[in-house]
Amino acid sequence: MNITAAQAKLFYVVSFLLILNSNAQSLGGYDLWLGYSKIEDPVRHSEYQKLTKSIFFSSQSPILDTARKELWRGIDGLLGQPPKMHDSLSLINTMWVSKKMNLGKDMVNALKADFERIGNEGFIIKSLTVRGKRILLITANEDQGILYGVFKLLQLMKTHKSLEGINVVDVPKIQLRMLNHWDNLDRTVERGYAGFSLWNWQKLPEYKDPRYEDYARVNASIGINATVLTNVNANALVLTSAYLEKVAALAEIFRPYGIKVYLTARFSAPMEIGGLNTSDPLDKDVINWWNDKVEQIYKDIPDFGGFLVKANSEGQPGPQNYGRSHVVGANMLANALRPFKGIVIWRAFVYSEKDATDRAKQAFKEFVPYDGKFQDNVLVQVKNGPIDFQPREPFHPMFGAMPNTPLVMEFQITQEYLGFSSHLVFLPKLFEEVLDAETYKKGKNATVAKVIDGSLFNNKISAMAGVANIGTDLNWTGHPFAQANWYGYGRLAWNPYLSSETIAEEWLRLTYTNDSAFVEPIKDLMIVSREAVVNYMTPLGLHHLMDTGHHYGPGPWVSDLSRPEWNPTYYHKGDKEGIGFDRTPSGSDATSQYAPEIAKIFNTPETCPPEYLLWFHHLRWDYKLKNGLILWDAIALKYQEGVNQVEEMIGIWEQIKSLITDDQYDEVKMLLEIQLKEAKWWRNACLLYFQTFSGRELPPGVEHPDEKLEFYQSLKFPYAPGN
Repeated sequence: MNITAAQAKLFYVVSFLLILNSNAQSLGGYDLWLGYSKIEDPVRHSEYQKLTKSIFFSSQSPILDTARKELWRGIDGLLGQPPKMHDSLSLINTMWVSKKMNLGKDMVNALKADFERIGNEGFIIKSLTVRGKRILLITANEDQGILYGVFKLLQLMKTHKSLEGINVVDVPKIQLRMLNHWDNLDRTVERGYAGFSLWNWQKLPEYKDPRYEDYARVNASIGINATVLTNVNANALVLTSAYLEKVAALAEIFRPYGIKVYLTARFSAPMEIGGLNTSDPLDKDVINWWNDKVEQIYKDIPDFGGFLVKANSEGQPGPQNYGRSHVVGANMLANALRPFKGIVIWRAFVYSEKDATDRAKQAFKEFVPYDGKFQDNVLVQVKNGPIDFQPREPFHPMFGAMPNTPLVMEFQITQEYLGFSSHLVFLPKLFEEVLDAETYKKGKNATVAKVIDGSLFNNKISAMAGVANIGTDLNWTGHPFAQANWYGYGRLAWNPYLSSETIAEEWLRLTYTNDSAFVEPIKDLMIVSREAVVNYMTPLGLHHLMDTGHHYGPGPWVSDLSRPEWNPTYYHKGDKEGIGFDRTPSGSDATSQYAPEIAKIFNTPETCPPEYLLWFHHLRWDYKLKNGLILWDAIALKYQEGVNQVEEMIGIWEQIKSLITDDQYDEVKMLLEIQLKEAKWWRNACLLYFQTFSGRELPPGVEHPDEKLEFYQSLKFPYAPGN
């Protein structure tokens, strides 16, 4: 049979797309944790087939249509045949998917307590006997809960969980579960390491990339319900009519997945795009301009969420330019949004070159006095630690210090300071450490998680934000295991009390395989990976040691930048006597911003946790730790331990080679080799530099660098991604 060149090309393309759809993880991981490959386990296959034989699905809205489509897609893939779905209820139905309002009175009464618990977004998955027949029920008060319930059921099926006697009642503990995109209008992504921005502004609104819907679907599968499309270092142009039309097109795509769109608002927009000569938040023309702009936005996007604002930080304009406070600026925008039930999220990441005190103290000093003065539709967004997304920081002292203001936790999913997308670092371990931290702000068991979910101080609004690690790479995140950080963030935003071990196992089973021979060792690898990067980058409380601009490799010697708090030497304060930043009462007194119970622990080296030792103390090189080591030897051995841990990670990965595809194995193996090389780079560069102060030999067990310090100081990376 003869075929034309065009026919051959078409055959190739169709074949490739079919392969990609059926085995996406092995060909780049595009499906993330949502690939629905057929279940081979005959016991589970038979069980699920019986339960989904005939499905009553009450679908009366765009969100419910989305849920119905997802359920059909999942069952078709997992069981190898499409389900029979009906719009009318009959005795032959083996599964019911319906909102509360469409269930019978008797069933609603029987589930009354569960319905009262789940609110607007929670769901119920329950095995019930109705008229002598066993059925599987997915129900909720509202459409959104049905969608989340469908995703949960499919996840249980993917991980081969028995549905016999199932009784799941689940509700998000945090109301606003948001991704913050640091995407610019030119499609570059600040601190992004997975390609360009997803949003092709040039082609919007007419061209709607199918990937936009895939993005919404993936986020809905982990309960994310809000997205900020643009960089916090904002561009006012996104608030112009031409761009709002494009934003509206994205909002239309996201709406059936229950995701609201937010925008970053540049405070100087009234001047830059409005033609005013001031942006003073007390000026009547400025107030009217924002009121009109907000009204215009809601005409285009009726469910618009609100604004995220970075003001008077790192050169961004704000109310302080006019002698006004953060409260005045935030409340002005809040008043404009109030008629439409919109909210303002005001970032607390501020520090000033004019303030000679410890940078770690500045946000607390600037915001805590304003507690209770913000409008009730204003939230203050606080980074997890008091500096800037370092490999390890103590929790930010603002958490617990503003009981009358809802605080948003800001985590960084993208690995700005953790090796970019070259290094395997499981960040839910970091997130868990912060969320579990005790604040002592209202007695014991007053954890950061309880501040964030609003339960500690009875806040009316609760929120968590994650700086996205998503781009145009085929696998979305650059590193296959960076997908786990996106997944894990979503799970913790839904329930901040989950363990990182639980999340790691879920993700591995959903993404790779249910084979425990693979899951158990790789779960252990993931759990140790965060501690490994702390050890080979910033052990014992060291921080901010990265080189200039790109934030990638080591640069502890950098001391010539225009602002003192941009220099690593500002933070480690290494000298002939010792190393570390004294934040006790004899130093900057940053410990006083914590509750007295915590300050007491941090204030003395003997009681300070070793992981924060040099964060809070400047100690002599020969200071003896509890383990008997002197400080210099302890630092050097920690750097070596980090390298050793990466070598162990490589060994574990090699052992599971036969359990996954060659493509899956090879991609991660190559990335782990990069990580090992760069872990040694961090160890060598930092120890050689600190050795110029300590004057001591490296202790036994620490590998000697094969280059001089000058070599590491000469390395430059002007085109590093995300710079």
